[in-house]
Amino acid sequence: MSDKRETHRWLRPVLWVAGTLALLLGIIGIVVPGLPTTPFVLLAGACYMRASPRAHAWLLRNRTFGPILREWEQHHSVAPRVKRIALATMALTASFSIWFFAETPWLQGLVLGAMLVGATVVWRLPSRQD
Repeated sequence: MSDKRETHRWLRPVLWVAGTLALLLGIIGIVVPGLPTTPFVLLAGACYMRASPRAHAWLLRNRTFGPILREWEQHHSVAPRVKRIALATMALTASFSIWFFAETPWLQGLVLGAMLVGATVVWRLPSRQD
């Protein structure tokens, strides 16, 4: 049977890779409709917190993602402004994508479905009033 140190030895790289993938998805979510940024940034923060204090500190200092992560870690919520921006951006980019794929109805449906899933995830995140 392995002890805790061995478990942490293999778990840290797994969490670091998971955090990095989540952060990449969050970055992609900035421009891809239906792919929300906020939940992926929160997941990256949670993974980095356990895997790499240095990466976690970098993410907290990041100008774009730091405020989202700090709000979550301090209050377990997402600022209402962040939610509004995320939902508006998803609606705008999904609308453009649906217009762009006018000749491909199945792709329009895919974009709309992805946007609705992403919007539901963001909508359900807790928020607090200032």
